[in-house]
Amino acid sequence: MRKTIVAGNWKMNASKETVNSLIEGILSGMNEVSSEVIVCAPFPYLSQVESLINNSKLMLGAQNLNINPAGAFTGEVSADMIKDFGAQHVIVGHSERRSLYGETNAIVAEKTKAAIGAGLTPLLCVGESLEDRESGKTEAIVEEQINAVIDLIGIEAFDQVIIAYEPVWAIGTGLTASPEQAQTVHLFIRNLLANSSEKIAKRTPILYGGSMNAANAADLISCSDIDGGLIGGAALKAEDFLQICKAG
Repeated sequence: MRKTIVAGNWKMNASKETVNSLIEGILSGMNEVSSEVIVCAPFPYLSQVESLINNSKLMLGAQNLNINPAGAFTGEVSADMIKDFGAQHVIVGHSERRSLYGETNAIVAEKTKAAIGAGLTPLLCVGESLEDRESGKTEAIVEEQINAVIDLIGIEAFDQVIIAYEPVWAIGTGLTASPEQAQTVHLFIRNLLANSSEKIAKRTPILYGGSMNAANAADLISCSDIDGGLIGGAALKAEDFLQICKAG
């Protein structure tokens, strides 16, 4: 039985003050939450969050990593550095990294490999643009993204991967895939994994990541192949985030 997982992606939003109040607010309601909950903070705040969530059920994640373990890569952060601050998870291949910073499927696969190699669980993001969807290319795009990772690290490594399906057209736009639309793609992803291993397919969590909020979370998570959410804007408000966490 797959557990429900809710991960909050704060993106480039935080200050010392807001981190304190947000974490305090989330922790105040965690006794009513049965889902696994991850908060993915910007790099400068990992230490602060680590200290605030110590001895709690909250887990810590980062939002990106460099594929190299160390070296002359000014401004970059390695998997081992992330792990050094108590993080257990890291987002790889977010649509913003793909579209704004030119991360290819090959780069995302390398980042997934680097995360697993350091003992981090990657939140592997896949998804299509509005143009792709309207052209009927959703499944082809998602298949390319996932197969790039399978080809590099093998299907068995997906026992250590969480997939997040994020329709790019529904991120930060207020648009959300209907439960039926989301379930269709989640089932496609699970069947794609099953082509290589039915065992892995059944165990791999697949989260939905396109403007999930307190109002629509329960309907989305109730779908048989949607195992939780990767939350953007709603993760910055403790009350809304907790409502989503409770939906699982």
